[in-house]
Amino acid sequence: MNSPLRTRRAEWLVTAPSFLWLALFFAVPAVIVLAFTFHGHDISGGVGEWSLSTWRELVDPDYPTIIWNTIRISVEVTIWSIVLAVPCAYAIARMNSRWRAIVAGSIMLPFWTSFVVRVFAWKTMLHPDGWLQACYNFLSISGEHSTILDSETAVVLVSVYSFLPFAIMPIYTAAEKFDFSLLEAARDLGAKNFYAFRKIFLPGIRQGLVSAVLMVFIPAIGSYVIPQMLGGTNCVLIGNKIFMRAIQNRNIPHASALATVMAVSVLIPIGLSMWWKKRQDMRDRQRLEAQTARLFTAGEGAAK
Repeated sequence: MNSPLRTRRAEWLVTAPSFLWLALFFAVPAVIVLAFTFHGHDISGGVGEWSLSTWRELVDPDYPTIIWNTIRISVEVTIWSIVLAVPCAYAIARMNSRWRAIVAGSIMLPFWTSFVVRVFAWKTMLHPDGWLQACYNFLSISGEHSTILDSETAVVLVSVYSFLPFAIMPIYTAAEKFDFSLLEAARDLGAKNFYAFRKIFLPGIRQGLVSAVLMVFIPAIGSYVIPQMLGGTNCVLIGNKIFMRAIQNRNIPHASALATVMAVSVLIPIGLSMWWKKRQDMRDRQRLEAQTARLFTAGEGAAK
């Protein structure tokens, strides 16, 4: 029999390559970026001496607005992606295995094309003289014919299109393992379709929903290409500011500080989702223990 020490040593040997990879290519760069934020800006484009001047510069009144717009648009993109992805994943999971593979593969088909090319295609379609703009003007209730291109609407629309597969796939993976006979049993007991969908199906794919939210929100909050090509001056997000400071102004400490703020904005929802998942698991465990205790008590009463 293997001793606990030998087992633990084998586990460390197996996880060491992954741990080393994460340390070299994720942890170390993150520490370097954080260290740059405590330096001043060098006129030559490098990093100056140790200073808190970079963090003082973030007091610029434009930055809170940019950060808020970035988070707000990212949340909006995430919500729309989840709303569209859930029924799509549900429909795919109910298909037979042949069509399921075809449709799931078709969802990933756009990734065979360059991301920049796809965004540029949307820029062409959203041109003021294009057919999408004509449809928008025709359906405009207010009568004010504003352009879609170079607006927040274009950024949200193309972001949802770009990140929707990242929402569909984890939800579909969870829905594929779901026992749909539970929905049929709920309907037999008198539950309406939407009630059964909301109370049984959605809690049953909870893990897929959490993964989908993170997989959409994280790239959305750091998006640069879509706001740059479709947002114009009307939709400047934090990714655009990081590019401007790092490439155009060659202000590495300032760009690092903005990147740190963006990373914190990403870590907060991740931490909240982990806390929510832990709370839900604990609640499910307590409910299961309570049901087991009731069954045990009922069994003892019947035996007496």
